[in-house]
Amino acid sequence: MPVSQELIFEHPLNERVRTFLRLEHLFERAEHFMPAPSPWETRAAVEALLDIIAITARADIKTELLKEIDRNLSTLARIRNQPGVDPGALNQVIDDLEQAAGGIHALPGQIGNEAREDEFLKSIAQRNSIPGGACSFDLPFYHHFLTQPQATRQARLSDWMSGLSAVSQAVRLVLSLARTSANPRPRTAQSGFYQEALDTQTPAQLVRVGLDPALAIFPEISGHKNRFSIRFLSADPGQRPSQHREDVAFRLTCCVF
Repeated sequence: MPVSQELIFEHPLNERVRTFLRLEHLFERAEHFMPAPSPWETRAAVEALLDIIAITARADIKTELLKEIDRNLSTLARIRNQPGVDPGALNQVIDDLEQAAGGIHALPGQIGNEAREDEFLKSIAQRNSIPGGACSFDLPFYHHFLTQPQATRQARLSDWMSGLSAVSQAVRLVLSLARTSANPRPRTAQSGFYQEALDTQTPAQLVRVGLDPALAIFPEISGHKNRFSIRFLSADPGQRPSQHREDVAFRLTCCVF
């Protein structure tokens, strides 16, 4: 199965990575819609931004990011003198991690606090929890904003997102290091089921499943630091997913970094 044609499914094995994956998803969503011309796409970008500041309000993401960066730096220090390690590449990754840590340290107070305290965004957030609550008659000032030229809307969005750029970069860096920490292995799920025990001394952070997109199936992954299992289910439109009963060839990556 050519790697470029794989459909990748991921599953976090700890709460820290779970939060980072959610943040990565929201940053990608916001950045996708920010430059788009339609007011509806601006709404989608604002909704992603509101979700980002909601997540960073519920958890101490700053501390979690700094802990993860420090852990990665310690891991890299241990492998510095191992055979086959490229010193130039290693030093570049270390520099990137140190810069990411510096960006997080430089943030004043809680992550996203400036956007969170913005009265415009606070008003939208209060109504946005109600189905249809952010429509034009509920929030006329929001409707006015959405009718402004694209450049005006994009400048405002960029201003709100600027205080979160260090977080976005740090999240993507630590997830990239995790994803590239191991090579995919070919595996077969007998009758659509696979399970594997994990080494608790070197706990995995993330499980990645590469699957042929031509197959009308998808993996349902569950697990923790000791073990994980993968159950492949049918993806027939209009029907409830059911257990796939045939053997499934896939590529498995247990990300340990």
